[in-house]
This record gives sequence, C-alpha cells and structure tokens, in this order.
Amino acid sequence: MQQGPQLPEYLQKSSFDALSGWPEDNPLAALDSFLRFCDKPEAFTSAAVPTLSTTALDPLCKEARRAAGSIEDARRFFETQFTPFEIANSGFVTGYFEPEVKASRTRSEQFSTPLHGKPRGLEPVSATNRPKNWPKEISHGRVQNGRLEELPDRGAIMDGALDAEALELVWLENPIDAYFVHVQGSARLRLTDGSVMRVGYAGKTGHPYTGIARLLVKRGEGTPEDFTMTGLRRWLEAHPDERDKLFRQNRSYIFFREVTETLEDDGPVGAAGLPLKTGRSLAVDPDFIPYGALVHVASQFGDIDRPERTFGRLMVADDTGSAIKGVARGDLFVGSGPGAGDIAGEIRHPATFTLLLPNSLFEHPDEGRN
Repeated sequence: MQQGPQLPEYLQKSSFDALSGWPEDNPLAALDSFLRFCDKPEAFTSAAVPTLSTTALDPLCKEARRAAGSIEDARRFFETQFTPFEIANSGFVTGYFEPEVKASRTRSEQFSTPLHGKPRGLEPVSATNRPKNWPKEISHGRVQNGRLEELPDRGAIMDGALDAEALELVWLENPIDAYFVHVQGSARLRLTDGSVMRVGYAGKTGHPYTGIARLLVKRGEGTPEDFTMTGLRRWLEAHPDERDKLFRQNRSYIFFREVTETLEDDGPVGAAGLPLKTGRSLAVDPDFIPYGALVHVASQFGDIDRPERTFGRLMVADDTGSAIKGVARGDLFVGSGPGAGDIAGEIRHPATFTLLLPNSLFEHPDEGRN
C-alpha cells in the first residue's frame, strides 16, 4: 500500500481555524493567483517540501476552475482540497515592490547611471561545471575560452570593469534609484520619450548579497527600525560622500533584461516565470518551498488593503531573492510605484508561515504527522 510523503520535521499539522485572518481573507484572489500555475504547470518546482505530481495537478486544477465563481466556492476548495501545516521555525517577513523611476535609453549628463544587461557566458555554478578551488560562496560565473571564470563584483563594475562590453541596457538619473532597482530585481521605467519600459532580472555575478542597512546598524548609525527601506534611502541621500563606499560592500550585482511579454498593467515577472500578483505573490527560498506552493502568512503589521486589521492572508510562492534564505523567510510583493515602495519599506516583522499541502499527496486526507 502506498504511503504518504515523508514531511520535514519542521512541518506541524494545523487547521484552517488556526489561520489568523482566514475568515476575513478573500480566497478568490488567492485562487486567481494559484490558477496561473494551472495554465503553466512547468512552473511548479520541487523542494524539501513535497510538491504536486503531474497526475495530481490536473484534477486539482479542474476543481480550482470550478471554484472560481464565488468566494464561498473558493474557500470550500481550499478547505476540502488542502491541509495546513505550520512551519515551526521562527519566521520573518519583509516587503518588496516594483520601483517606477525615470530613465533614458541613451546616456546623458542627466541620465548617467546604467542598468546592465547580462554578459555572454553567464552560468550558475553547479557540481558539473565547478572548477577546482572555486570559492564556495560565489554562485555564478562566466565561461570564457572554455573555462568558468569569476565575474567582477559590484565595486569593480562601478569602476568600469564591464564598460568595454557595452552591456548598458538603460540609464537612470540617480545611483540610489539604481541600487534599489537591484535590490527589488525589477522596475517600471518612464522613458524620456514618454513610453514605458519594464526591466526584470536576467542574472547576477554570483557574489554573496550583503544588506547595507544591516551594516549601518552594526556601525551604530541606528536601529533596524530606523533602516527600513525608507530610512535607508534617507540616510543615503543625506550622506552622498559615503554612499558609494557603502554600495561596494554589497558585492552582489544584478543584470537585467527588457521585459516585453507582459502587459503594462501586469506585475513584473517573478522567478517562476509568471507575472506577480500584488498582495498574493510571495518570494521564498526555493530550496525549501516549491514554486506554486500555497503559503498562509500571518504577522502583526497592518494588512496592505485593510490597515486596521493585522496581516493574515493566503499567498502563492512564485519568486525568490538573494536575501531570501531559509524555510521560514518570505518577501511579500506589494505592487508597483512609490506608494507600494512606502508600504514595502515598512514591512520587517516576525511572521508565521503555514503551507497548504494538497490532500492528494496523502493516502488518507485526514491523516498527517501530529
């Protein structure tokens, strides 16, 4: 007789009654976000947590489409097709957004800070291509003359290490804007000709990410509460002579591409290859949580749509980020533009993460590890 999957020890069986904010949440919005994966099943990934098999996905998606007609049907779909498992590890959640800034396709005195396209030969480092004595903390390299070599880091690129390769994709006015575009991984750009351009993640140098806000806290410049995204921007604007030196301490550097496959009103494309959904997309560590997983997030900050209530809603894992590491770490996508940036910048809170695992994974839907 086939047994259910072996679940990690940090997953503890829970219930929908235990999910903070579940009765007030809008399950139709969560269902709409989940259905993106039904239209693109190859976006599902596997991780330490079991994911859906191809045979289990089809009937589940059929039920999901039938449930898309009403809030009651959507809620019933989740409650009858899934079982909540709380992640026992202490969780932490932040917010991210899609910046919207002015830009130019050509360099000028006003627009002089570049976003770079991906260099040729860029590859992730794996067991099959890792050279002997390769630094374990560097996740990417570039193939040149048949060999995988280390790319220049942020400081070297700031000094012009890639200038001869003409990789500049677009030019921004402000180095601080460019840095935050790197942190967010995407941006909506208002070009000088009046058109809109969207850029998204295309690769990275592979050097480890260092949060510069954390460095400022270690230096005694303030507390973690002082250095939300908004507070960090204020500090950078007030200390122009120290700005670039601080930037260099984050060796990680992101490359971009022009995104043309989405509509202007769509969200940016996440790591799962799907447009993100405001308030429903969650960046995770895909080594622990698979893309396509349903994740309920509960925390004590005000809900992004209903600030009078604390945050508790069902989300879908569909993105990742250099700073998102560990099983109980998440980053909420809160939208595009300055208003979204103000909201995202204030989210730095402990959180409870609960995975909804499909009952079809188990031999008996009402059984699980106690």
